[in-house]
Amino acid sequence: MKVEIWSDVMCPFCYIGKRKFEKALEQFPHKDKITVIWKSYQLDPDSVTDTSLNAIDHLAHRKGWSKEQANEATQHVSGIAKEVGLEFHFEKAVVANSFDAHRLSHLAKKYNKQNDLEEKLFAAYFTEGKNTGDYNTLLQIGKELNIDEKEITDVLNSEAFANEVNHDIMEAQQIGVRGVPFFVIDRKYAVSGAQEPDTFLNALTKAFEEHTPN
Repeated sequence: MKVEIWSDVMCPFCYIGKRKFEKALEQFPHKDKITVIWKSYQLDPDSVTDTSLNAIDHLAHRKGWSKEQANEATQHVSGIAKEVGLEFHFEKAVVANSFDAHRLSHLAKKYNKQNDLEEKLFAAYFTEGKNTGDYNTLLQIGKELNIDEKEITDVLNSEAFANEVNHDIMEAQQIGVRGVPFFVIDRKYAVSGAQEPDTFLNALTKAFEEHTPN
């Protein structure tokens, strides 16, 4: 049974949602029969990679907030992340356009390494302060998953998987996705946002019962 997750690298609740979904999956008795597919989504498709801005400054600028308001908001999110074992460092997160990271995710999907790649991308952005829009960063992350260096380079230096990324984004619009993370279970049930593990577990259970009625 497929679970499709629309997500963006620079979305803090997507990383938090990933953890909460994983906690649910650990408790799900048929987890070996679940295939997770990550779908591309861009919260800010017009964003330009800017190494001079951290995520707090970027948030203040986008929302028209003061630095103090942005600090307060990110500290609140960091507290939620800590509850699921994640450590966020918004003060060093590099604002970057996520399109190329999504293209790399589609390459990883080809080798059944998409989930591991998404984990590394989230950690790079939110915890390690790496520039996820930088080809060298993406190359290193791909190499850590033993994806061929030449293939990664060829993808990044071309338009490879751009159509797949755009298709995911268009599909999100068609099914009414208004924000991420957005989980679609067996094309029947949707869970929007970083819900609690019990919510995911209930949705998985109901969908699986209907998927395999016998």
